[in-house]
Amino acid sequence: MIKPFLQEVAEDLIEKFGSDIQHCAIVFNNKRPAAYLQKYFANLIKKPFFSPSFYTIQEFFASATKHKIADFYLQFFTLHKIYNQLLAEEGLEPISSHKFFPLAKIILSDFTQIDNDLVDAEKLYRDLEDISVINKDFDYLSSEQYEFLSQFWTSYSEGKHKKQQELFIKMWRRMPKLYHKFHATLKQQDYLTNGYVYRHLAEEIEDQQHLPVNFEKGKIIFVGFNALTSAETKIFTKLQETDKALFYFDADEYYVSDTSQEAGLFLRKNLNQLGLKNVFENRPSLMKSEAHQVNVFKVQGQSAQAKILNNILEEDYAAQTAIGSTVVVLADESLLMPALQTIPTTYNQKQVDLNITMGFALATSSIFGLADLWFSSQLEILHSSKVSYKNVEAFLTHPLTGLSQKMRDKILTALLTENEVEIQHERLLRQSGLFEVFYKKIDSPKQVVPYLLDVLDFILTRLSNAKTLKKIDAELFVKTIQELNRLHDTFGKHIGEEEIPFVIYLVQKSLQAIAVPLSGDPLNGIQLMGLLETRNLNFDKVVILGFNEGIIPKSSIGNSFIPDSIRRVYGLPVLENLDAISSYMVYRLMQRAKQINFVYNSLTDESTSGEASRILKQLEYESGFSFTYNELNLEVKTEAFKEVRIEKTNNAFIQETLQKYLDKKKVLSPSALTQYISNPIDFFFNYIAGIKEPKEVSAVVEANEIGSILHKVMEYFYQDLMKAEVTKERITEKRKQVPALIQKAFNAVMFNHPDKVMEYKGMQKVILSIVDAYVNIILNQDESQAPFQIISLEQKVEAEISFPLKGKEASVKIFGYIDRVDVKDGVTKIIDYKTGSDKLTFKDVPELFNSDGKNINKALVQTLLYTYAYEQFSGKTFVEPNLYVVKTMTVDGVWFKSGRQTLSGEYLEEIKPEFLFELRKKLTELFEAPYFVASAVDDNYKYSIYKTLFGK
Repeated sequence: MIKPFLQEVAEDLIEKFGSDIQHCAIVFNNKRPAAYLQKYFANLIKKPFFSPSFYTIQEFFASATKHKIADFYLQFFTLHKIYNQLLAEEGLEPISSHKFFPLAKIILSDFTQIDNDLVDAEKLYRDLEDISVINKDFDYLSSEQYEFLSQFWTSYSEGKHKKQQELFIKMWRRMPKLYHKFHATLKQQDYLTNGYVYRHLAEEIEDQQHLPVNFEKGKIIFVGFNALTSAETKIFTKLQETDKALFYFDADEYYVSDTSQEAGLFLRKNLNQLGLKNVFENRPSLMKSEAHQVNVFKVQGQSAQAKILNNILEEDYAAQTAIGSTVVVLADESLLMPALQTIPTTYNQKQVDLNITMGFALATSSIFGLADLWFSSQLEILHSSKVSYKNVEAFLTHPLTGLSQKMRDKILTALLTENEVEIQHERLLRQSGLFEVFYKKIDSPKQVVPYLLDVLDFILTRLSNAKTLKKIDAELFVKTIQELNRLHDTFGKHIGEEEIPFVIYLVQKSLQAIAVPLSGDPLNGIQLMGLLETRNLNFDKVVILGFNEGIIPKSSIGNSFIPDSIRRVYGLPVLENLDAISSYMVYRLMQRAKQINFVYNSLTDESTSGEASRILKQLEYESGFSFTYNELNLEVKTEAFKEVRIEKTNNAFIQETLQKYLDKKKVLSPSALTQYISNPIDFFFNYIAGIKEPKEVSAVVEANEIGSILHKVMEYFYQDLMKAEVTKERITEKRKQVPALIQKAFNAVMFNHPDKVMEYKGMQKVILSIVDAYVNIILNQDESQAPFQIISLEQKVEAEISFPLKGKEASVKIFGYIDRVDVKDGVTKIIDYKTGSDKLTFKDVPELFNSDGKNINKALVQTLLYTYAYEQFSGKTFVEPNLYVVKTMTVDGVWFKSGRQTLSGEYLEEIKPEFLFELRKKLTELFEAPYFVASAVDDNYKYSIYKTLFGK
């Protein structure tokens, strides 16, 4: 068993300090290792003892200053105010908070790096267009640094500046003033930034009385550091000179003494250049001397990486080892949920111990979902005093609102009936209770946080009372409320003048960043953590998920206004630093591990390169470790096509439903019949199984709704003209009313409310003008046919059709609404309006009923069915079908045609009995055939909503 690094540290410290260990301050670069080191102390001392103080480096430095640390929002508002003052001095317009926010994040990050690395901001931001200035003022630069600097500024000096360059230079010149004023303003309020604390300490390290250590009996122990900022370097060397600090570097000769190994880049700098002394020097190389088994898993797909865990960790599920000897490291933190869903809670009736040190992101929880819904609803209320149906529906159906099913259904049904795309704010407030709290309008930026707190408080109380609060939700609620209270304090003095949407944006961003640590024992079982959290810790078995190039090391250093060449001159972090840091973290995990498992995704997409990390390639090439390779190949199988047929014969429900048609308890509509002809299985799903498309509220008008609006307009138009003969003059006179009739029809179809008064916008206006064009095409046709007499509009007709069934006579009742019946020159005409792409041509009658043919003409079947029904109903003969296809009417006319023959007069009378014969045959098939099947022609079910149900 190789001793973990922290155990060695514990043994050495006890040997050096004994019981005086209580006077030491132990400083790590993260929180995690403290629990491990305490455990090792306890194991060694084996009796009660006073523990030393443990700090992260940020906590340690912050405790050494009298000033408070400014949080991000205080920094942002201070920076914004000063930036606008500088713009005003230049006679420029101020920049809004919203636009400045992304800039501020970059500027503040740059300032932190400048302070961490003790860079002179004045010099860094110097305007260096004159290369002679470089020669004169920068004589201390190495030739390489000089080259970087002159290269960068030469690119700006050649010829005219481009607009982007002009803007960059203007902002660049503002930076020194911004930097100094920003820090001075914060200091006046007794605040420092984290970065400035480092600079402040580095510059005043002689004055050490503020450091929280008893130097007579103890020292500061720095454990496991690697990359140091210039400020840390200065502080560390000063403390070493005065014999006040000890340094335990976790180093291995394998990569420290080989200058081509980037993993040792920072350790070489710390030990060789800076002369920091490693307590653990001259230790044997564990990388070289110990056996390491490396397993590489190449998998296809992001989540598939987590699924491999069950193979790798099987023996760990059963084992109960002290101080968790197995770790799953998520190089790609988005794999947290797939990993949690994969690792079982029990194995062979034994509980699997799992400790997750990574936080569960609030952004993926239902609490954030509700807060996000509140943000978007409030923005809608601010904008128009209305809330979109989409948001109201999301609110009603959200799991945390706790509304009863009855109430949800009642409200949703009411809104669906009215097809309200936007709901008036007052109407929502009238529902009282949670509605009143959730939809209370924000009138000032200072109300954003308190009102959101009211919503969360209301829901939390309701869930607590109902005893339905889950543990993780309770923790997320607490964390969210804490964060909102903190924001409220910070925002206090700063947001009075801000715009409400911007404050909402800030709160939203702040909540997105929250993560709640999931519970578990940090010392037992399998540990699940991010790569940064593994610093200082050791495990016998290591599994790294997401070991892809671009993820480890990262392919970007983050946004900065300081260009790469200038970063190099001043020793600020550059991309290679990330390579060195990532390599070191992986190598130090491997030093003491017996088994290492690298899992990477071999599929390329927008988030991953499909390549294994270069660190793996390097290890394969030079380490001499034992490697085994596993590849997860997911076979792509296409399922053999299985024809879906619905059997009628032995199915009692289908037989009962069909019997209702024969008993006339159900009637057959022309559209039901044409659906059966074009694709029999659709008829089953729609009319027998009763599977309907759910109704939705939509701002987009569906094609069939345009048809319904047109039908309504034509009905309104001719209502008054039915009383006498319709002449061209009467049509022309009535046309003045068309726009008003279209609006009335639109309101009737879309909102169930013909007399609704409303302002039309966007797509609605487009629909109104489309219907207007269609109406005018029909009226032009009618004017050319005038005079004629209208007998009926939207008339309901019913008729019985008999047909042979199992050797006997059976019959069904058909019914439908005929758009219009005219008489002209003694001929009665059935008129059907169509807004789709229906055709007037047909091949022959048998083909109209051939479900497996390409020549079905639904419009003709429908119109001939109306003609038959009308003749039965009225006792008239020689009734003629006409079809008004608005899109093609002006060219093709209104009569059906087979070849050159028009379906009228004698030819029509010949066709009618043939049509009836084929119709009867089809009805026999509907009730007698053993199966409902799909049409053999794809086009016959091209737009079917049931396609997936019959395997297409």
